[in-house]
Amino acid sequence: MQPVTSTDPRETIAKSPMTRMQVAAVAVTVGLNALDGFDVLSIAFAGPGIRAAWNIDQAQLGYVLSAELFGMALGSLFLGGVADKIGRRPTILGCLALMLVGMFMAAHTNGIYELMTWRVVTGLGIGGVLAAINAVAAEFSNQKRKHLCVSIMSIGYPIGAVVGGSIATTLLKTYSWPSVFYLGAAFTALFIPLTLIFIPESPAWLTRKQPVGALEKINKSLRRMGHAAVTALPVLSQEARKRSISDIFSPGLILTSILVAAGYFFHITTFYFVLKWTPNIVADMGFPAAAAGNVLVWANVGGALGGAVLGLLTLRFGVKGLTIAAMVLSTIAVAIFGHSPKDLGVLSLLCAVSGFFTNAAIVGMYAIFAHAFPTHVRATGTGFGIGVGRGGSVLSPIIAGYLFKAGVSVPTVAMFLAMGSLIAAIIISFLRLRPDDKGEEVEDEGKGEGESVSSLKGAPSQV
Repeated sequence: MQPVTSTDPRETIAKSPMTRMQVAAVAVTVGLNALDGFDVLSIAFAGPGIRAAWNIDQAQLGYVLSAELFGMALGSLFLGGVADKIGRRPTILGCLALMLVGMFMAAHTNGIYELMTWRVVTGLGIGGVLAAINAVAAEFSNQKRKHLCVSIMSIGYPIGAVVGGSIATTLLKTYSWPSVFYLGAAFTALFIPLTLIFIPESPAWLTRKQPVGALEKINKSLRRMGHAAVTALPVLSQEARKRSISDIFSPGLILTSILVAAGYFFHITTFYFVLKWTPNIVADMGFPAAAAGNVLVWANVGGALGGAVLGLLTLRFGVKGLTIAAMVLSTIAVAIFGHSPKDLGVLSLLCAVSGFFTNAAIVGMYAIFAHAFPTHVRATGTGFGIGVGRGGSVLSPIIAGYLFKAGVSVPTVAMFLAMGSLIAAIIISFLRLRPDDKGEEVEDEGKGEGESVSSLKGAPSQV
């Protein structure tokens, strides 16, 4: 391959075909998101066993199910900014350490408050990882494949839930609920060396921050990618040096920040109702915990397919329109799921359809995060959107728990929480994505906030 020669490494990466090293970096982000998928759902798989072992009611279980989601919201809000300050790679490694400790200690708890504490710790790590890997997937891809790479990264979540969930349901046939957390800790430990080997610091971040030794690190990464080295880095203007992570609240970005966070907030209430309550709904129908877990696995099979389909469609259609369509169909699918009969086959099918559309919309939101924010606030903007949005994930299981405790039927609860996706679709319809940021942008350091040197031709048009 003849690499594109440029004085700006971001332009080299944006305009050159993707190499094996770049594909490997994106592949590891898929694995990290798969790890997140299993970690977040581990408490759902363990939920029926915890409820039986500790004799807690549905409202108490709702708080347990939401604990790591609260931690995730905090992690996304605060550790996303850390990724923009100190780098993507050290943030991912630090967050993996938090996840490892949280998952391992959760298996050794003796009460719901202790368990909730360690689930919050796990959630902190997950939230930071989510913000950082979204930036990594965007910044290691070229302009043509940016939305596709972010979408592929996003479908790691349901893949992890399917693979991890299948193993977890097998474990639960023989062992008690702590075995699920031991499995999560083992998977987490595995990804620490994989991150060290396959994800160098982002050249886009190094070019923007220009710490000591940045040129050497960038050229080392470029050589690993098979691209030409650069002799010098772009000169940062005084205005560019003054940019900070607080720019997500600047006049040019604040409306975008609010809309993406609000849209994510409402859709996630629908998404997490399905993910968190499906095993308990199925178990309350009289089916064993292992069967309940298998139904949830089908939700994630559908989710993986939905994310893959949406990712491929972004090569031809605008990500905004695709995301809105997925949200509307998510509303319909989840409402229908609430009317499912006591039949495992039908439950699995309806759960898979719900997962298809709910996760397709999540994948679309991640692509929107990567599209909407420039490099210097990409992890911060993503973290803000996820962090605020995760408020919906915290509230969803709790609201459902109280509704069930009050005697509200499953169809009514499902219909109520399905409306979150519809509200999200309305909110995202007001979002305006900049047409000059369709791929990995090459920022003009002399221009104003978030502007781009090139229009990056060849990217799909936005709705």
